[in-house]
Amino acid sequence: MHTPRVLIVDDDVAIIKFLRANLKAESYQTFIAMDGANALETFEKELPDLLILDLMLPKVSGFDILGQVRQWSQIPIMVLSALDDERDKIRCLDLGADYYVTKPFGVSELIARVKAVFRRTQTIGATPSQPTYKSGALEINFAQRRVIAGGEEVKLTPTEYSVLQELALNAGKVLTHSHLLNRVWGLEYREEREYVHVFIRRLRAKLEPDPTEPEYITTIPGVGYRLKG
Repeated sequence: MHTPRVLIVDDDVAIIKFLRANLKAESYQTFIAMDGANALETFEKELPDLLILDLMLPKVSGFDILGQVRQWSQIPIMVLSALDDERDKIRCLDLGADYYVTKPFGVSELIARVKAVFRRTQTIGATPSQPTYKSGALEINFAQRRVIAGGEEVKLTPTEYSVLQELALNAGKVLTHSHLLNRVWGLEYREEREYVHVFIRRLRAKLEPDPTEPEYITTIPGVGYRLKG
């Protein structure tokens, strides 16, 4: 059985020791980096299954790491940050983060969120009973986890794919923000509506011929979203 591999990037020794000890206790294999440059080197060498990333780092900032990693990897990224500004959270999600946890945090909260990441990653591998979705130039093959838009294959992160799959398996139905948050991120994120808004925006940018006039993913104001049936 594959042991989940987690790369922890933080310049605070106490937080590194705290995270490493608690993740090891849960049988995760851990790697550490204490600056941005070393983080990128370690990421390329070890190819972790989850990146836990601080934002305020020496040499290369966490924001820059996010952008660089997302150019060639789709693994889940969890940002840990003392920055509690809504704009910073949205900026991280826009750059490709999947989760945002504000410092300080409790160990039980963090471990629960890490477990949820890997649980959802395993769930993505399960094939839905519905084999495909097709509407116009948008096609999803659930067995192969392939998404085609306008004749071109589209690369999605695991979280982007989870959002799209949930919409596609309920095509024609309105899915509330709460439904999507619960199904894709879990109960820990049930109040984080901005997650849904950002990921819908990311999906539209990748799938829609004109993201400003969406053809497939419709907004139902104050309620949620619907994928064309």
